[in-house]
Amino acid sequence: MMSDEECTNKLERLIDANLNRLKEGIRVIEDINRYIYDNALLASSLKSLRHKFQSAYDQDRLRHRDIENDVQKESVPSELVRYNINDLTIANFSRAEESARVLEESFKLIDPLHSKLFKEIRYTLYALEKEFFMQNNAK
Repeated sequence: MMSDEECTNKLERLIDANLNRLKEGIRVIEDINRYIYDNALLASSLKSLRHKFQSAYDQDRLRHRDIENDVQKESVPSELVRYNINDLTIANFSRAEESARVLEESFKLIDPLHSKLFKEIRYTLYALEKEFFMQNNAK
């Protein structure tokens, strides 16, 4: 059984990885809207969302990062193929939404206010995803 300290360290590692994943996923979608679709409104909304959770970052968390021992750092075949811009967008919306959910649940253990923030971010992502596909499938 893990000690409380070891569990806390692992939780910090989990949070660090998912903060990175969330930020990266949102950035990919933001840049697709900015550079491919020239959609200033969606790009701006995504940029604002990306900056909304800056308060959750903690430099001390970096000491828990353990890239060398990540048991799933290798990509699976389905992660290596995207057939079009919609595939890329879907993959990154999913990545961001899933990370927001992990953060929502993880912060319940240490910071309920941040848990609530990540729930709001997750639902905002759901709405932005719908908006993106409604706009771009209508063309």
